[in-house]
Amino acid sequence: MPKTSVTGYPRIGKQRELKFWTEDYFKGRISAENLQENAASLRHGQWLTQQKAGIDFIPSNDFSFYDGMLDTVFMLNAVPREYGRLGLSPLDTYFAMARGYQGGKGDAKAMPMKKWFNTNYHYIVPQLDDAMEIKLNDAKPFDEYEEALNAGVKTKPVIMGPFTFLKLAEYRGKKNAADFAPAVTAVYTEILSRFSDIGAGWVQIDEPSLVTDLNEEDVKLFKRIYGPLLKNKGNVKILLQTYFGDIRDIYSDVIGMGFDGIGLDFVEGKKTAGLIAENGFPKDTLLFAGLVNGKNIWRNHYGKTMGILDGVLKTVKKENIVVNTSCSLLLVPYTLESETEIDGKIKVNLAFAEEKLSEIKEISELLDDAYYKENPKYTYNLSLINSKKEYRDKEIQKKIDALTEKDFTRLPEFAEREKIQKKILGLPALPTTTIGSFPQTKEVKSLRAKFRKKEITKEEYDSQIKGKISECIKLQEKIGLDVLVHGEFERNDMVEYFGENLSGFLFTKKAWVQSYGTRCVKPPIIWSDVKRTKPITVETSKFAQSLTKKPVKGMLTGPVTILNWSFPREDVSRKEMAFQIALAIKAEVQDLEAAGLKIIQIDEAALREKLPLRRADWHTDYLDWAIPAFRLVHSSVKPETQIHTHMCYSEFGDIVEDIDAMDADVISFEASRSNLEIIGDLDRVHFKTEVGPGVYDIHSPRIPGETEITDKIKAMLEKIPKEKLWINPDCGLKTRGEAETTPSLCNMVAAAKACRS
Repeated sequence: MPKTSVTGYPRIGKQRELKFWTEDYFKGRISAENLQENAASLRHGQWLTQQKAGIDFIPSNDFSFYDGMLDTVFMLNAVPREYGRLGLSPLDTYFAMARGYQGGKGDAKAMPMKKWFNTNYHYIVPQLDDAMEIKLNDAKPFDEYEEALNAGVKTKPVIMGPFTFLKLAEYRGKKNAADFAPAVTAVYTEILSRFSDIGAGWVQIDEPSLVTDLNEEDVKLFKRIYGPLLKNKGNVKILLQTYFGDIRDIYSDVIGMGFDGIGLDFVEGKKTAGLIAENGFPKDTLLFAGLVNGKNIWRNHYGKTMGILDGVLKTVKKENIVVNTSCSLLLVPYTLESETEIDGKIKVNLAFAEEKLSEIKEISELLDDAYYKENPKYTYNLSLINSKKEYRDKEIQKKIDALTEKDFTRLPEFAEREKIQKKILGLPALPTTTIGSFPQTKEVKSLRAKFRKKEITKEEYDSQIKGKISECIKLQEKIGLDVLVHGEFERNDMVEYFGENLSGFLFTKKAWVQSYGTRCVKPPIIWSDVKRTKPITVETSKFAQSLTKKPVKGMLTGPVTILNWSFPREDVSRKEMAFQIALAIKAEVQDLEAAGLKIIQIDEAALREKLPLRRADWHTDYLDWAIPAFRLVHSSVKPETQIHTHMCYSEFGDIVEDIDAMDADVISFEASRSNLEIIGDLDRVHFKTEVGPGVYDIHSPRIPGETEITDKIKAMLEKIPKEKLWINPDCGLKTRGEAETTPSLCNMVAAAKACRS
């Protein structure tokens, strides 16, 4: 029977155990030894789960306390000097790089963080300077391989590839990727030698950067790295694993280099099947065929999958095909067994990580069956797919069909609106605000839990939420912020909350997915057509505004972000889903405006996230509907209503003109953790929209000083006119503690006032 493989597995635990253990370590409640022991028990259980499911190539070293790229930085000794100087333990140095450090041993900001290709997962960006000594600095990959072996599981160790590492790194000196390549290649040669010595049969090297647009220099760099590696790999076999697309720019080179296995994505790889058909595939190489979607949660369509394999079998021998996931299962929840409240008729259409293991095994069985179309597993799967109801709403369809250019155009134009808004709002130069949420304390979470469990009435719940809003407004007035927010204490997550209040969404209880570090989200599932059936935020926003004379922002999540941070349908286009959600949020915007809110923020934090990895597809496959979806939400508001939006943790420079075309009045960006890179891009295109580049990083517990923020504001003013600059943190304050939030905001306001004068 054909072999089976998993590219990577979730690592946070079914109940987010890793999150809570790690946070307990941060708070000093458990020791480093306890943390390591707990993590080992988690890994052990996951290896055995995959072994029991019949997976042949089980990954090890896909575990991480924070991020796999950060693990690679540590493994290669690419630790920036500011963290080494702190004199912390290796584990605490690792966490200081991820979260920043502020204490008795010094002060260091967190390393930059960006979105992992076209996903909502965040990775730590390597920072390479000329003085770094690249060398093997960590035994983690080898220790975890032997740990699994001792547990009775022979694994396929996984390491981040040297090419992707160098492509995603930022260079803080004169050296570039090519200059670091020899040292990095030497370390990877040593890694393969170590694995050979301890008896590893296969090593998976992840190279997702191969699915992006590559030029001639990129191809040369790849071959320069892998030529020596393939010659000096010892007794191990190398699996070159790619995902998130196809490798059209380098396929012919890769198949001629002598890899023992090549992992290709057949889910997102538009041209993967065609590349094999047109160029062939090496006869002595295993094809790790990414057929089971590692990003979505719908059951695999065996008819489509076997159709792909029937085509591949014309070129590749059956015994050389390994049934694999399209990418790591890190991006989907653990298991459906925890979802006891989902309707059984719906549940049979879903597959989380554990269920995908069964799918991998069944596809392998079908591949081995010459008469698979008569196989009960195949016929049952097709009966499920074909019996799935098409949930469509004729009223929504009519509204979308009736849309015209007028529905996407706001009048008057920006310049005239800007004058009207400045006169009505009367804000000072460099107005200060926050992005929306305030700390979600234990008390707030407990209050929501009591209401969910029906331990308190809706009246009691609403009363206590209003109390929290009142406290938040008073705090902001005391701090001296110019534009206030209500704090979002009634919201669990910026997407989940809106999904719960719109029809068409399905919700889970334990379907957590890692976003970054200890931050986990529970994406809703879009099950049917989406519409708003009642006002969602109007009551709390109107109440907050009644407490102060300062403007309070109405806070909404935009249609593209709701779509991108949900598990989408597969029977409807993303464009149509985005427009459905846009119409729902548009109704909320209109009600907020009617309720007297002068400023409405429609967050599109995830706009950049799903931008196609290949530039040729940016507009046709995404921007040509994503930008209009946002415009549809706010096109009907009055000129005096100021529309804000927010974006974070992505590289915006290459689409900054498209962002300007969203026609918002104010846009806030994550900027502090990416060293204010965005301000140069804004200046380059003469960005018309008013902007608020974040002046401090909220994903770190570190408290920025007033002087530090003042320096950032001054740097911004060199390229952004003072009339267009807002002062705000990088993102919402939900994940921060009260103890660091208040002093950070006080320092921010003080810095803004200093710059005004």
